[in-house]
Amino acid sequence: MALHAPDVRTTTSNPLEPLDADELRRVSEIIREHRDLDAQVRFVSVSLHEPPKQEVLEHDRNGGPPPERAAFVVLYDRGRQQTIEAVVSLSGGVVSSWEVVEGVQPSVMLEEFFSTEEITRADPRWQEAMRKRGVTDFSLAMIDPWAAGYDLEDPQGRRLIRPLTFVRSGEDDNGYARPVENLIVLVDLDRMEVIDVRDHGVVPLPEKAGNYVPELMVAGENRPAFTSLRQDVRPIEITQPEGPSFTVDGHAVSWQKWRLRVGYSPREGLVLHQIGYEDRGRLRPIIYRASLSEMYIPYADPAPTHRIKNVFDEGEYGIGLLLNPLQLGCDCLGEIHYFDAVANDQDGRPLTIPNAICMHEEDFGVSWKHTDFRTEKMEVRRSRRLVISCFATVGNYEYGFFWYLYTDGTIQFEVKLTGVISTGAVPPGEQPRFGNLVAPGLYGPHHQHFFNVRLDMQVDGERNSVYEVDAAALPPGPDNPYGNAWVAQKTLLARESEAQRLIDPFVARTWYVVNPSSVNELGQPVGYKLMPGENVLPLQQEGSQAYSRAQFAYKHLWVTAYDADEMYAAGKYPNQSQNAGGLPEFVRADRFLEDQDVVLWYSFGAHHVVRPEDWPVMPASYVGFHLKPVGFFDGNPALDMPPSAPACHGDGAPAGNGQAGS
Repeated sequence: MALHAPDVRTTTSNPLEPLDADELRRVSEIIREHRDLDAQVRFVSVSLHEPPKQEVLEHDRNGGPPPERAAFVVLYDRGRQQTIEAVVSLSGGVVSSWEVVEGVQPSVMLEEFFSTEEITRADPRWQEAMRKRGVTDFSLAMIDPWAAGYDLEDPQGRRLIRPLTFVRSGEDDNGYARPVENLIVLVDLDRMEVIDVRDHGVVPLPEKAGNYVPELMVAGENRPAFTSLRQDVRPIEITQPEGPSFTVDGHAVSWQKWRLRVGYSPREGLVLHQIGYEDRGRLRPIIYRASLSEMYIPYADPAPTHRIKNVFDEGEYGIGLLLNPLQLGCDCLGEIHYFDAVANDQDGRPLTIPNAICMHEEDFGVSWKHTDFRTEKMEVRRSRRLVISCFATVGNYEYGFFWYLYTDGTIQFEVKLTGVISTGAVPPGEQPRFGNLVAPGLYGPHHQHFFNVRLDMQVDGERNSVYEVDAAALPPGPDNPYGNAWVAQKTLLARESEAQRLIDPFVARTWYVVNPSSVNELGQPVGYKLMPGENVLPLQQEGSQAYSRAQFAYKHLWVTAYDADEMYAAGKYPNQSQNAGGLPEFVRADRFLEDQDVVLWYSFGAHHVVRPEDWPVMPASYVGFHLKPVGFFDGNPALDMPPSAPACHGDGAPAGNGQAGS
């Protein structure tokens, strides 16, 4: 990951603006001025301490002095084995709060991540296990630190990590082609030492290379066989001669009728604030804050090397710290605006990930169209969408996080999964039971990816209600004499105990968020509906780590009453946790939800039965959801889109000549 120290100060003009480099630097200075920190105290994360929602909204409505500017800091005292939460007032130059949080482990720090490799490589027990596999050049070992999760045999009260080992043939070789099966290492990150090495038996290293860089792909060595790059790919150029349709002021974005703020945190990565739509001269709020609140990836293979793979990539590592610097023409195409992300190192100094967030607009085919077959006059309008995205590299996998805003008022969230699968080795001629072969002696274990997105809803105001809507066939009788009648049946989710729901595609289940106090011209409460996409439930049963720690994934929809301290679906500190935190704890209060400030939490999963086509690098797969307006507008909000060309307008041309596209 390319990180460099920033020198340029940005001007803070809004209370939700992410911390800039000077502010982050000042945060660590204030802490050191007011607290006696030794070298054992490390900065885990430094992020904006967002002001109370009502203060932000009041400031937006009435102006006046902005809310207090502050930072939320998580520190780890390695000497005392303590996690510390601090709030630092940048406005006042003081440490506003300082609290030791007992019995938790903060996320793995980057310095720990990189130190683990050297610590493991120097251990004599690990070296002996590698010699048994014919590896004597230890510099070729590629060591991936996996979060420890928990094991009943683990020493209690210690900060742990479990690295897995792979072997490269050279510096740029894809090491995941040669996993060291059955070798388990346990590292104490406080003492920076290996405390356990377990070798469950030698499995030969797979022989085939798995390279995907053109200069390293040689016919016969790779699988699939590679001969040469395609020669029939012609350039695609996307141009906007008059520039993009969006404007940017700091982190505030205006695109056609959409208004929002682009934010960032080292844990969540990309955050969107105050998404609203300008409708007939009035800015109408839809979502106050939208973010990925957690992601969890459990593996289905009970083998020693794979049963430990149960990672909370956000809570155990921090997605925002792992964002890629994006490149024009590679990750993003067209007229691009980039946002840098300012993170921290473990000494509390600012680090910049340049071009961490990409924004551009795309043509998205036909928005609406109709041809009057009697007159052969045709009207068609093309759709566009604003794309705000980032990519994170989490060890072997890449995750792209994409928010889309459409001209018809739709909001979409999509995760793109790519990168390299986490592999295992089997003896020659053996077929794996809990995965599929992708090359001789090499397999990909079955696994699942679960994501939870937190949506702090604000549909035309802060007081909303949530309904579950199912298609319901009426029983035969007077109301259904011909057997064809069905209705959209709405059920109010009135309390948190009632608002823990599963998808049901057989009844076209959706969930409506409505504002009972705001009605459209038909007298209907205005709303937005959450439309599930592809989804799945965890297959891990009671007694598994997933069941114990990731309860948020066992329900697709949760609704909670707003609480500023409830931010993460699996809780603040899932690292080495043994019990489910987050949403199961939040809903114990069983708070009232009707006509309240509500938060939607939507969990969705990608089910990955690995294919040979996923090797050596995986084609992107997609999973996510949509939010669509329901009665929010009085008609089609894209009706006022201008035609893109004269031939797309009702000029009497035959319908077949229209440039509809797809």
